[in-house]
Amino acid sequence: MPHFNPLVEKLSPPPVPSVLAWAKSYDGSRGPLIDLSQAVPGYAAHPDMLAWLGEAAASTAYTGYGAIEGEAVLREAYAAHVASLYGAAVTSDNIHITSGCNQAFICTAMAIASAGDTILMTNPYYFNQETTLSMLGINVELVPCDAGHGFLPEVDAVAAALRPGIRALALVSPNNPTGAIYPPELLARIHEVCRANGTWLILDETYRDFLPDAGAAPHGLLQVEGWQDSVVGLYSFSKSFCIPGHRLGAITAGPALIDQITKIMDNLQICAPRSAQAAVAKAIPALADWRLGNRTEIAARADALRDVMSRLPQWKLQAIGAYFAYIRHPFPDIDSQFVAEKLAKLAGVVCLPGDYFGEGQENYLRFAFANADADTIRKLEERLSGFNLPGL
Repeated sequence: MPHFNPLVEKLSPPPVPSVLAWAKSYDGSRGPLIDLSQAVPGYAAHPDMLAWLGEAAASTAYTGYGAIEGEAVLREAYAAHVASLYGAAVTSDNIHITSGCNQAFICTAMAIASAGDTILMTNPYYFNQETTLSMLGINVELVPCDAGHGFLPEVDAVAAALRPGIRALALVSPNNPTGAIYPPELLARIHEVCRANGTWLILDETYRDFLPDAGAAPHGLLQVEGWQDSVVGLYSFSKSFCIPGHRLGAITAGPALIDQITKIMDNLQICAPRSAQAAVAKAIPALADWRLGNRTEIAARADALRDVMSRLPQWKLQAIGAYFAYIRHPFPDIDSQFVAEKLAKLAGVVCLPGDYFGEGQENYLRFAFANADADTIRKLEERLSGFNLPGL
């Protein structure tokens, strides 16, 4: 029998392919498939974005190895964007470009913690972050987030979980899976207790470009003196520019941490995809208005889902924001994986079960509502109101 790394072998298979497999069993009887599973933009990239990608991909200038930290032009463009958004003194020395935000997280985790150390996460959590830590041998402890508090982490619960040696607290805001948006004052207080304990705050802001207020900074953490020694910001270009297949993310951190991440990145990938970096560097300033319009479109989709759920009292909308809604399904004694499978196969509605996001989440489903336009979302009312499990 072959022998494998037990830390990897014990992990469950990637969850999204199993959900998409359920969808293949749907017979189309309720109408076209409504795919609310994996978070992918439900509209096309801007034509200029596609043109810039094509030009860069066809250029010999980007066929060789690039800078490990990322293309200077993208680091500078993204640093200027972050500095403007947060009103903070952020420069290219604070930026490291990665191949997607999942890679940004694994690089950060490896730079901050080693096997046997502990990193805190919330429950529910983003499953790829939890499996990343598990396969690295980094212990995971959970801070509970309750529906009654909108799935926001409470400062007292964070403080109670902190102790000497906790290397980091990993948060996602707007949250995946719940959609909950963490208020700036809450993040500030959580940062204070983490900093007092010598614990890094890792903040994944993959979905920040879809916050309701485009003019407001999501938080003030980058204005805190000495933030470079206690805060790491993670980001993905995938959703904002509709290019998830090009795998591009970014880390915002102090230069000392960037130096450590560079060592890791050199072994993981050497450099993120270069042609995509060149294209995104142009797109950050040039497509600002287009991204603003997309924010409005996603907000309209969220409003459509709120409207639908208001007429489905048995299906309770527990949290919503940015890309996701967290729905309590009406079958309390049945785990969400079974419910989600039947929804896909019988009703043609594909979503992720709460079970995938942590213990005690069996009553919930995650709807990635940004995948579908408002008209499609409105079709959920008929699909869900007429849905029942066989034998019930």
